Amino acid sequence: MIQAQNLVKQYSNGVVALSGINLEIDKGEFVFLVGASGAGKTTFMNLIIRRELPTSGSLLVGRKNVSKIKPSEVPYFRRNIGVIFQDFKLLPNKTVFENVAFALETIEASRREILRQVPAVLELVGLREKANVFPSELSGGEQQRVSLARSIVNRPLLLLADEPTGNLDPDTSWGIMDLLLEINKRGTTIVMATHNREIVNRMRRRVVALENGRIVRDEAKGVYAVEG
Repeated sequence: MIQAQNLVKQYSNGVVALSGINLEIDKGEFVFLVGASGAGKTTFMNLIIRRELPTSGSLLVGRKNVSKIKPSEVPYFRRNIGVIFQDFKLLPNKTVFENVAFALETIEASRREILRQVPAVLELVGLREKANVFPSELSGGEQQRVSLARSIVNRPLLLLADEPTGNLDPDTSWGIMDLLLEINKRGTTIVMATHNREIVNRMRRRVVALENGRIVRDEAKGVYAVEG
């Protein structure tokens, strides 16, 4: 699903965000990216969705070399990738239904397809009864569930989650994690960047730790940090 070989990202100001990254993530895996702020987690995700381009090395996502994807091809490439953020990024003037439907409208899905898929995904995240509510009327946890519904309504092969529980209380965070596990069970590969030690330590999934742009640990059923 994702193959990085000697991947380097250096910005124009000389900062090296990623250096010598070698990593393979298989279809259907659930992987945590951990590390301090500035370790390179978000940069790696930005490269995966081709928001940025590598300086050197190669990065294959679904067998496509991101460096060789033309700008005109990027929207098509991203159709198979869902993304959720810490700050939800919902459209305030659209209802829950319209926010989720928007993801399908951008890829020119038919009205019939929208009317079939949006209610189904809202059912999955437990928000079917709030389809006509606006984001401002929802709790933080509910807003994140809308964001999650929007990211998976197109049935992506890969889901990137950048600190999805960062603004949520512990109980709400576990609700989001339960949904991510269910989505993973259905076959979607998930890569999640997080600072939440408790979630990582309790779930015991694969953990890739970054430090100063380098992978310093990659372990199955890992923990957030290895005590020295």
